[in-house]
Amino acid sequence: MASPPRENQTVIVEFVLLGFSTIWQLNIALFTTFLASYIFTVTGNGLIVLLVVLDHHLHIPMYFFLVNLSFLEIGYTSNIIPRMLASILAGQKTMSMASCLTQFYLFGSLAATECLLLAAMSYDRYLAICQPLRYTVLMKGQVCVGLAASSWLACFLLTAPTIVLLSRLTFCGPNEIDHFFCDFTPLVRLSCTDTSLMETIAFATSSAVTLVPFLLITASYACILTTILRIPSGAGRRKAFSTCSSHFTVVTMFYGTLIATYLAPSAHSSRFLRKVFALLYTILTPMFNPIIYSLRNRDIHEALKRYLSRKTVLFQ
Repeated sequence: MASPPRENQTVIVEFVLLGFSTIWQLNIALFTTFLASYIFTVTGNGLIVLLVVLDHHLHIPMYFFLVNLSFLEIGYTSNIIPRMLASILAGQKTMSMASCLTQFYLFGSLAATECLLLAAMSYDRYLAICQPLRYTVLMKGQVCVGLAASSWLACFLLTAPTIVLLSRLTFCGPNEIDHFFCDFTPLVRLSCTDTSLMETIAFATSSAVTLVPFLLITASYACILTTILRIPSGAGRRKAFSTCSSHFTVVTMFYGTLIATYLAPSAHSSRFLRKVFALLYTILTPMFNPIIYSLRNRDIHEALKRYLSRKTVLFQ
C-alpha cells in the first residue's frame, strides 16, 4: 500500500523510463540487437499470416489460431520495441501518463490474450489427437472464430478496470520507472495513494487469465500424452507428437519466462534480472515463434514453396 501524499510533494504527469544503460557504446549494441529482432519478428510472423491467408491448404483450425497468435506477436512487440529504440537512440526516455497507461493496457491485454489463445490451441490439439473422429464436428469454423474472438474481447475488457484505477492514482515522485516499458509493479510503486483495491483486482484478473488457461493447457497435454503412449507403433507416436511439439515448445517458453519474471525477488539487486526475463517474453519469444512453428512444419514449407513458385512465374 502506497503512502498518502504530502503537501510538499509535486504531483507528476510524466515518467522517465530508465531502460538498460547510459553507456553510449552499449546502447548502440542494444539498439542494433533490438532492431534486428523487431524486423525479424514482424517479417516472420507477417509471413506466416500471409501464407495462411493465401494458401487454402492451410485453412484449418490449427493455422487459424496460428494466424491470431502471429498477429498478436506483431502488435505485442510493436507496442514496446519502437518506443524502446527511440529511447536508446535519441534519448527520449520521458513518457506522458496517458502514453504510459496506453502502453501498459495494450501490453496487459495482449499478454492475457496470448494465454487464452495458447489454451485454445491446446484444445485444438487435444481434439485432433484424442478425439480424431469427432474433430471436424467439434472444431467447426464457427467454434474457431468464437474461441479466438472471445479470447481477444475478454482480455481487453478484463484489463480495462485496472487501467481505470491506475488513471485515478496520484503520483508524487520520483517519476523514474526502472524498466524499459510501463509495467504494473514499477508503476504502482511510484504512487503515493492507496493502491490496495487496485492491486487486489489486478491480482485476481491476472490470475484468471494466466492460471486458468495454464491449467487447461496442462490437462490437455496430460490427455494428449496418455493417448500418444497408447499408440502401438513408434512411427505413429512420433507423428502424433510432432503435431503438437511446436505448440508445447511455445507454451513452455512463454509461461517459463512469465513465471520467472513475476516470481523473481523484488529487491533492488534483482531489478536488472527482472528486466532480462521481461526481454525474453516481450522480444525473444515473439521472435522465435515463427521459427518454432515453421522449422519442422511441412505444411508451412510446402505453402512457402507454392507461394515462391507463383511469384517466380509472375516475374518471368
